[in-house]
Amino acid sequence: MNEIWKQLYNAAKQKLNPKVISPFVESGGVAAAVLTEKGNIYTGVCIDTACTLGMCAERNAIANMITNGESKIIKLVCVMRDGTCGYPCGACREFFMQLGRDSANIEILTDLDGLKTITLGELLPNWWGGDHLWEH
Repeated sequence: MNEIWKQLYNAAKQKLNPKVISPFVESGGVAAAVLTEKGNIYTGVCIDTACTLGMCAERNAIANMITNGESKIIKLVCVMRDGTCGYPCGACREFFMQLGRDSANIEILTDLDGLKTITLGELLPNWWGGDHLWEH
């Protein structure tokens, strides 16, 4: 079990590459990796824009996963610029929750050294949309 967290962390950390793309766009300051139900890992980096139309690393990882035909996530790692594990923002938490009925069970790594985790459901208790989801 510990190996998969290290594998996810390393997959995300390899994508960290903060850079300025233009006077309005920066990318790569945060990276994320998701592990799907099928055992695949998808990654993404943040894209920050001056007009706030950018995307978080977590949502880019989700987009990569969906582009590749999957939609069920079981684990998530967010790696911050300094190499620590981070939490998904509110918009990303909401996006994850809307993916499916089991999304509350997504495990999120909060500390690599201590292998501490939290579930998405713990971050979003009493989520508003739970009664409207169905299994797909």
